[in-house]
This record gives sequence, C-alpha cells and structure tokens, in this order.
Amino acid sequence: MNAEETDPRVRALAPVCEAVALLLGPHAEVVLHDPGTDRVLAVWHPLTSRAPGDPSLLGELDTLDPAARDVFGPYEKLLADGRRLSSVSAVLRDADGSPEAVLCVNLDRTPLERAAAVLTAFAAPTASRPEPLFDGDWEQRVRDTVGAHVRACGRPAERMTRADRLALVAALDRDKVFAVRRAVPFVTSALGVSRSTVYGLLAEARATAAPDPAPEDPPA
Repeated sequence: MNAEETDPRVRALAPVCEAVALLLGPHAEVVLHDPGTDRVLAVWHPLTSRAPGDPSLLGELDTLDPAARDVFGPYEKLLADGRRLSSVSAVLRDADGSPEAVLCVNLDRTPLERAAAVLTAFAAPTASRPEPLFDGDWEQRVRDTVGAHVRACGRPAERMTRADRLALVAALDRDKVFAVRRAVPFVTSALGVSRSTVYGLLAEARATAAPDPAPEDPPA
C-alpha cells in the first residue's frame, strides 16, 4: 500500500474531497496537503503534474490572518498555460487545534470565461431600430413602454404599485395607444390586470392631465 492509501487523514477526508471533485469536475482539482512535512498527501482530478509526495510549498501557516478562521479565498492563481484558477484553501485542525491538513480546491475558470464571452457577445449593443418599420406597430409601442417602466421601477408588471401603473397608463395614453380599438385588452394582458382597472387608471390619468378651467373675469 502507498502512503495515500494508509494515511488516516486521506482515508477520513477522501469522501469529502472526492465529492467536491465530482461536483465541480472536470474543471476543478482537489488537493490535500500535509502541513507537517509540506508534502502533497493526495490529489483528485489534477490540473497539473503534481502527485502525492511532491512538495506542497505552503509557506508558514503561523503567518496567516487569524481573522480568516482557517478558510482563505477565493483567490486567483495562474497555470503555466495561462489558465486562471479560482482557489480556496482550508486549514483543518486536530482536536488540539494544531494544523492536521490543508485542503485546497482549484477551479479552472476557462469554461466560465468562455461562457461569459458568449453571453457578452449576445448582449452587445445592437444597431438602431429602423423606425419606419414600426410606425404602425402599436403593439410593439405598448411592449416598449411597459418594458421601459418595468426596468425603471425594478419590478415586473404584476408587482407594480398603483402609482406605477397610473404613470404607465398615462404614458400609453400620451402615445395615442388607446385610440386603437383593440388596445385595452392588449394593455390588460401586458399589465396583468383587469379591464376595469385599466379603464379606471385611464380615467384618472386623463382627469389629472386635463388643464384647470380658466378663471372667470372678475365683474366690472
């Protein structure tokens, strides 16, 4: 038997280390270090050529920040091929509080960075919309106005306050949307409210927007 199989720390921690490696695999390695000998005890899914018995090069554990409570990271490391890793390290102590092992998890960020690049490309600014194609599309104007209000208030339409909906209906009315015969059912669906609610908000918006009557001239 080799040291990896006989060391009681490896036997005790192997299920945990293997579980983490399986969860994050194949993009992460899990390394168990011996702080006493500064040697690698075991490696699960290695990202480098390190193997049990190789130097750990941990440095002095006594100089670590005690406020971290023995868990450090995530911090960045680089591989020789340029890949970036997000790493965490945990000092595992025995019953007397002495460092018994150091567990390190190194996650290869390459798949995440590639996915982020793809998403960024899809989210890149688009060309301006050819407005002549949308001049008669009142349904799209409703979607644009509702969508802009949703983004501005930070709530989906079904969770808007009455004040939010009132401002939205007023904006749609200024855009002449309600001059279209089928507009109210469409707006009702977009806001997730009843027709009576839309009619009530529209009446209130128009009453608020109506100019005050001019004062009568005082009698001569």
